[in-house]
Amino acid sequence: MKTPCELFSSFKTSLYKNYGENPGKMLVHTGVLGWILSSLAQISAVVFNDKISPEQKSFLIPQEMADAGINILSFYLVTSSFKSLASKLVSTGKLTTKNIKNALSKEDLNKIGNLDFNIGKLSKVPDGYKPFKNGIDVVASTIGSIISCNIITPVLRNKYASKRQKQTLVKMHKYNNSQFVSPKGITIDQYQKLAAMKYSSSLKI
Repeated sequence: MKTPCELFSSFKTSLYKNYGENPGKMLVHTGVLGWILSSLAQISAVVFNDKISPEQKSFLIPQEMADAGINILSFYLVTSSFKSLASKLVSTGKLTTKNIKNALSKEDLNKIGNLDFNIGKLSKVPDGYKPFKNGIDVVASTIGSIISCNIITPVLRNKYASKRQKQTLVKMHKYNNSQFVSPKGITIDQYQKLAAMKYSSSLKI
């Protein structure tokens, strides 16, 4: 069994392998983790709130879970798409620096910018390529997260919440109405018969 120090060392090694040369990827994954934790807190607040009835919870919990799904998926898809696009532009040479461009002068210029061209897989990667690529990945991930969190995700969430709220209100209204049993009424004919029997019995001869 590993000691705590060995476990921490393995954890650091794993982090470095996965994110050491890909900080943009780390931003995407930590952002998703943040949304997951936030969503769990939101759902837990509903679950453990004693002021909310079980019937209301049966409506609210699925709504919170659906909101969480929209938040997480929207953030991941938008942010990772921005990062992937920026990374592809850099690796193919469409987006580059003057120094990197000069270093690529020995390559076939017709290949630079093609989708199958990858600077990172060249036998000799130009100096400054990796730092530049990492920087662009971070910037793209940041822009993607801002657009997702402030524009796309709120719009999608509000549209869904509006639709879901109407459905929830209808269900809650039906539930509240089911708690009240209307008293049995009598018809006019029944009332007249009862009245006739009551007053006829009190007549004296």
